[in-house]
Amino acid sequence: MILQETYELNNGIHIPKVGFGTWMIDDKAVVQAVNDALEIGYRHIDTAQAYENERGVGEAIRTSGIERSEIFLTSKVAAEHKTYETTARSIDESLEKLGLDHIDLMIIHAPQPWAEFREANYDAGNVEAWKALEDAQKAGKVKSIGLSNFNQHDVENILAHATIKPVVNQVLAHISNMPFELIDYCKAKDILVEAYSPVGHGELLKNPELKKMAEKYDVSVPQLAIRYCIELGLLPLPKSANKDHIKANGKLDFQLTKEDIAFLTKVKPIANYGESSDFPVYNKK
Repeated sequence: MILQETYELNNGIHIPKVGFGTWMIDDKAVVQAVNDALEIGYRHIDTAQAYENERGVGEAIRTSGIERSEIFLTSKVAAEHKTYETTARSIDESLEKLGLDHIDLMIIHAPQPWAEFREANYDAGNVEAWKALEDAQKAGKVKSIGLSNFNQHDVENILAHATIKPVVNQVLAHISNMPFELIDYCKAKDILVEAYSPVGHGELLKNPELKKMAEKYDVSVPQLAIRYCIELGLLPLPKSANKDHIKANGKLDFQLTKEDIAFLTKVKPIANYGESSDFPVYNKK
């Protein structure tokens, strides 16, 4: 079962190959959604300070009846935190909201605050935030640390100053919008790439060619899209609050042919979607 398979991170820790995303699931509804995901077999839960649902995610984990050691939890430092002090304080606040004694993976949500997207250089601030993450890992508050929405320059900046290497870079990646150069760079640095929005915010469902291919494998378009990420060695993070969809998104025990992978790699970007094929669009995911 794919939900029980793992990747090995560059620090030797194992992370489940498929995560359950919780973006835009409110703090109350997320309790049921995470409980459903855990019941189905997911063991990797992804949240963030910006999602404002850490309390609910923590409640679901604590009351699931599943050993904490069997659940891999990711959260993200809000993109606005670009000092050591605010980052360190935010990690403690996340732990308090979650009601847990550690977070398995804590990552910087974006290299720039959302409101100042691409308008300023935050290299120094990211280094400060990274130092706070490193100290949190040394203190046992978090087990692994990583990045999100970081382009090659941003990753290089961290690597130039880090004493602990990032284990992941979580980016927007799906059929028609794969940042292949960034993916290859991260792989060369032994940084696992996590793919959020693997179904393209649902827009991929409108593509008749993808529907036809999904029928060939007797799966849904979302299943096809999520499996494609796995075939590329990425870690997909599908999200849903619908139990049937959560269950279907975890049924990925099929393989795509090399020919179909090549075809999917050439699918053109969705019209008016506003996403480049070689750069992850920043958003609060």
